[in-house]
Amino acid sequence: MTENERQTEEKIFEAATEVFIEKGMDGARMQDIADHAGINKSLLHYYYRTKNRLFNAVFEMIAGQMFKKFAPVFDANLSLEEKIRFFFREHISFLQKNPRLAPFVLNEINRNPERVRKFIQGIDIKKIWTTLEAQHKEELEKYNITLENIPQLMTSIAALSVFPFAGRVLIASILEKMGYNFDDYIEKRKKYAAEFVINAIKK
Repeated sequence: MTENERQTEEKIFEAATEVFIEKGMDGARMQDIADHAGINKSLLHYYYRTKNRLFNAVFEMIAGQMFKKFAPVFDANLSLEEKIRFFFREHISFLQKNPRLAPFVLNEINRNPERVRKFIQGIDIKKIWTTLEAQHKEELEKYNITLENIPQLMTSIAALSVFPFAGRVLIASILEKMGYNFDDYIEKRKKYAAEFVINAIKK
């Protein structure tokens, strides 16, 4: 791939990401993406023949970026509590920078669950558990965290960070009536959510 081709593909990805997040898969048109990228539609089709193929590439790229960002969760030098704090700090910061991402992903999960199912099939959940167990055997036993109840813990952790962004309009409206600022609430949530989970597993 030449430098010019690489730059064109980057422009397409950036434009497609913006348009898909704003309009969703169903609302986006290839012409919208081409216009946003500053290229003609024929060139867009040269790189990606169909909207579905382009959407899959963008969705996988976003998911890959998220997983890559949280790679330090598997750092053996961090304690379990440090990893929980790290996750909330980084995950909420990521969503702060990409506030439309949570509703977009949730909408696409409901719109096309098969795409997400195929993506999840490529993740070795048991291998992740084996890694955590090897690193934190004593802590996991102390807090009674097992392979059987890890789904409950994982979904609880995800919900604590994702829901404020998925339900932002509702939550921001409630906070405003109470005299609170949404951005201040989110900033404090990085620490509050982590401590909430840590205290819960300790009990």
